[in-house]
Amino acid sequence: MKKTLVGEVVSTKMQKTAVVKVERKFTYPRYRKVIIRHKKYKAHNEDLDLKIGDKVKIEETKPISKDKHFKVIEKLEVKSKNSKVKVKS
Repeated sequence: MKKTLVGEVVSTKMQKTAVVKVERKFTYPRYRKVIIRHKKYKAHNEDLDLKIGDKVKIEETKPISKDKHFKVIEKLEVKSKNSKVKVKS
């Protein structure tokens, strides 16, 4: 069974590659505090038009290169264009 993860695109500067940040939450056993950890995965992106901030689903695959072991399956959410509007005062 292949591992599937959901994360946010943080970089698309490489050809046919997207860097996806996957966050996970867990409870620290001693203090019972919720801790958030993240890891960045390089994922193969053949023909999806991805932008920084998009939510995507990635799936484990055979090694494509030294660092790429995942591929982008689908785009789940598109980041809205109005979220980074700068207002001059």
